[in-house]
Amino acid sequence: MKSLGSIRRDFAPWNDPNAKPYIQFDNVTKKFGDFTAVNNLSLTIFEREFFALLGASGCGKSTLLRMLAGFEEPTAGRILLDGQDLRGIPPYRRPVNMMFQSYALFPHMTVENNIAFGLKQDGMPKPEIASRVAEMLKLVKLEQFAKRKPHQLSGGQRQRVALARSVAKRPKVLLLDEPLGALDKKLREETQFELMDLQQNLGLTFVVVTHDQEEAMTMADRIAIIDKGEVMQVATPAEVYEAPTSRFVAHFVGNVNMFEGKVAEQTANTTRIAGSSGAQIVVDNAAKTAAGADIVFAIRPEKIKISSKKPADAVNALEGEVYDIAYLGDMTVFHVRLDDGQMVRASTMNAARITEDPLSWNDRAWVSFRPDAGVVLTR
Repeated sequence: MKSLGSIRRDFAPWNDPNAKPYIQFDNVTKKFGDFTAVNNLSLTIFEREFFALLGASGCGKSTLLRMLAGFEEPTAGRILLDGQDLRGIPPYRRPVNMMFQSYALFPHMTVENNIAFGLKQDGMPKPEIASRVAEMLKLVKLEQFAKRKPHQLSGGQRQRVALARSVAKRPKVLLLDEPLGALDKKLREETQFELMDLQQNLGLTFVVVTHDQEEAMTMADRIAIIDKGEVMQVATPAEVYEAPTSRFVAHFVGNVNMFEGKVAEQTANTTRIAGSSGAQIVVDNAAKTAAGADIVFAIRPEKIKISSKKPADAVNALEGEVYDIAYLGDMTVFHVRLDDGQMVRASTMNAARITEDPLSWNDRAWVSFRPDAGVVLTR
């Protein structure tokens, strides 16, 4: 079976026409005065899905989360949870819980009292509270820290306390607003996998807001790319990366090279693109384009090979000069200025300690790629 990227788990209700969405944003608009934060947006999320809202600051993703939580009301449109219209239902009556970036822990309370706070507010019997708190402490592996206060914990431990408190009431949906933003890079990467495992174990629906592409790609079953209050694409991480539907998405997620030109010739399987400088490339996946149409071939840096000699079997090979090199340990990134002036980024994994074909600044080099290595974009 062929697939765009590895499949983390056998879970894809969005591909089932009979599956019923759990959360629905139905033509939702949110305005703050003259400013439109969310613009006639429609989106569906399924039960037990780990869903990410990804976008730059100010794109409207946090506003979506706040409307789902009940802290904001839509100016127009509906938000439904399990078929119920949430309009007018206050936050404390919604079966959702929200975990904030700041964690908002009570500094004067111990870890176990922080976790128990919401349960006490709901009037849960004391024996049940003690049992639930013990369950949550075990879940986030903080049993030995139960009597400590937040200032006595590391950033990662405080994050886990906030998470335990958020899921202690067993909400149907957990909303996470930039949940790992306060952690350092290494701890953030470790916690991403912990969150994924926790979500699987609890069987809850997670909706996370983040501006970190790697974070969204790592954790989410699907990602919604948001820009200026509108959905640009909703797809799995592999589909967003390998098959972006627009230049915006291709540019926003990861690094990408764009070859612009016109359709010069089409056959049954391939399309030849002529660039403005005369360089030509042959690509697949462009069957719906017409002769003379302006198109863009988008290709990721790791799909491009770089060598000092022209590959004998390469369908697409372009010559240029090495402009910059960045050695990153696990990979090396090359910037090659082609003879037509275009800058191309190519990355190679450092699978061996010794490089057989070393390239240096100002060396002549060839970049080559397969016709099916990228995607053709018309918008």
